[in-house]
Amino acid sequence: MKLSPPTDRAIRRLLLTDAVGKIHGESRGTYGYRRVAATLRIESGLIVNHKLVASIMQELQLYGLPKRRTARRNLIAVRTTSDLVKRDFTVTGPNQLWVTDITEHPTREARVFCCVVLDAYSRKAVGWSIDRIADAALVNSALKMAAATRSTTRETIIHADHGAQFTSWAFTSNVRNYGLRLSLGTVGDCYDNAMIESFWGRMQTELLNRKTWTTVVELSMEMADYIENFHNTRRRHSSLAMLTPTEYETTNQSQLQLS
Repeated sequence: MKLSPPTDRAIRRLLLTDAVGKIHGESRGTYGYRRVAATLRIESGLIVNHKLVASIMQELQLYGLPKRRTARRNLIAVRTTSDLVKRDFTVTGPNQLWVTDITEHPTREARVFCCVVLDAYSRKAVGWSIDRIADAALVNSALKMAAATRSTTRETIIHADHGAQFTSWAFTSNVRNYGLRLSLGTVGDCYDNAMIESFWGRMQTELLNRKTWTTVVELSMEMADYIENFHNTRRRHSSLAMLTPTEYETTNQSQLQLS
């Protein structure tokens, strides 16, 4: 019995199946069909229907990680005169507004604390620091990295919460030394620094909650790898037209002034 040659449609699906599997693997198993389709379009110039990508992923038993659901808390927000942002993270270029915060996660050995500084323009992590202790040294290390790798002006704002690390003399002095404007958000408002809270939510889902961590060194290395080698350079953001932070800044190079 003579077999019919495969159709163009079948060949295309076969090629797409390989590409979809590769992209999902490179996303560390985090991408859903929308980000996989965006990657096909941006990196390979392939316009593929979302339904087709979803069908192929279902066939391969590949799934994106669900968004983290957060419980809404009814808190009494107290406005402060030091809040220069007031929940408006709109900027027109890089190094106009940075946001910073601390998160923590346990290992069997001890807790690990991470401070990150994000540029609101591209969501890029421009500074970060990881340690066993959440003190002023932790936040100052992240600030030092950001100041060393970016160009700032006297109008550059760094926005934080009222945590003791960010209100400490050591941190506020460094902010002044770098010529930055310090903004401290509303007291008792979990949504006041929403941009970086979203970053922590993604890290929680895509890295921290996927296994039980044994040592501080193990988790610290994985956090650093996630920030530099995934979030900044590989992860596609819907708020950036599905570009990565690095791609977004490169695409808008005329506005970017690196130090």
